[in-house]
Amino acid sequence: MNAQNYFFCGIGGSGMRPLAEFLRASGHEVAGSDRSFDQGRFPEIAERLRGMGISLSPQDGSGLHAAEQILVTSSAVEPTIPDVAAAHRVGARHMIRAELLSELTNAAPRSCGVAGTSGKSTTTGMLAHILAETGRDPSVVNGAVMLGASQGWRKGASDLFVAEVDESDGSIARYNPSVGVITNISEDHKSMDELEVLFGGYAERSGHTVLGIDSQPVAAIAARLPQQKVTGFSLGDHPEADLLAEDLGRDGRFLTARVTRRGGERASLRLPLIGQFNVSNALAALAASEIFGVPLGEGTASLESFAGTARRLEQVGEHRGVTVIDDFAHNPDKIGASIKTLTEHFPGLFLIYQPHGYGPLHSFRPLYEDAFAEALRPADTLLVTEPVYFGGTVEKTDDAQRLVETLTDRSLNAHYAENREAFRSLADEARSGDAVVVMGARDDSLSDFARSLLGDLQQGAIA
Repeated sequence: MNAQNYFFCGIGGSGMRPLAEFLRASGHEVAGSDRSFDQGRFPEIAERLRGMGISLSPQDGSGLHAAEQILVTSSAVEPTIPDVAAAHRVGARHMIRAELLSELTNAAPRSCGVAGTSGKSTTTGMLAHILAETGRDPSVVNGAVMLGASQGWRKGASDLFVAEVDESDGSIARYNPSVGVITNISEDHKSMDELEVLFGGYAERSGHTVLGIDSQPVAAIAARLPQQKVTGFSLGDHPEADLLAEDLGRDGRFLTARVTRRGGERASLRLPLIGQFNVSNALAALAASEIFGVPLGEGTASLESFAGTARRLEQVGEHRGVTVIDDFAHNPDKIGASIKTLTEHFPGLFLIYQPHGYGPLHSFRPLYEDAFAEALRPADTLLVTEPVYFGGTVEKTDDAQRLVETLTDRSLNAHYAENREAFRSLADEARSGDAVVVMGARDDSLSDFARSLLGDLQQGAIA
């Protein structure tokens, strides 16, 4: 791609920043704005961007002044934002992030798009790790920080490009990768009917597919595709699976499993993470890496050193036996899976949950209620705040309070407060062996809050 001049509106966001940094590392001119920076939040992120040669402007339109600039925004940006109005005024092209990322993906000689309702960031990180460790030197743009790299992107020298693909705004319809991964499908931002169409079209356009057929909607897509185009993976002896994980267990800090290519090679997997769903993510990464020439044994061996992905059951630290965990789970399926994993490892949970938006909570509140009610134990404590809100025209509802009321009626120990800071004293009840968990999405300050709770532990504010 010829050098371009990009301006990212919302450049500090978890999805925007990795792409902006990757483009800068690839030789493009990059600038941007973020109202979080204007508000004095996340100065360390702003300083990192400036250190890469990325200039920052107030989010008032002043950074857009030439037609050759390309404005990049999220799909949710409103036309009244000054940067958008300024781009229109000077004749600059306006692209959404997914449009730009899909162009990079589709233009690569060899590409892999990792999609799915849950697990796609971790799977992308695992695939990047396997390919890098085995000498394939890929370029990668992930939607989360890969802890081994301390960033959400990688600039490689090969022709191989790996990207996390999002379906929440329908932009998955833009991608045509050489290899298309679908980890699973469940109802989240869109109805199941819409999701099946979006993911089904993605699978059809992909050159080859890696499909998590333990998920029934994914299995239905697999059944409609030519058999030679599908590599199915499963946690168990699924009759249609090409790659299987069996004998799942745990050895100290490692998840363990026997991975088998049906009718072929076997390998032992040792994965330094918690949560059996991460074995499924590993199968997706291993299946995709095999297509790019990585033998199964080399792939499993490389994952023993995988450091994980930020905010995916990330263990921030431990003090006096209390573990602080930072987790991105935000839709009902992810919440249920995360809590199930946590209850397998910790006798008591103190879970601070910040919903990721008024709209999703209002639309799917019964699903959230069931997710918490079915996964939490009576002795666990759930602390729910108001949804994250950074401005805009969304209607503010009382669904967070109603969620807590319903869960209380269902005999759970649930509490509501408008601000998460009100919950510091409730966390005093955590004891050795318990976990204090910060859960939610779209708000990078949640990680800072988790680290501050660890600081409280270390200073004796939490016994």
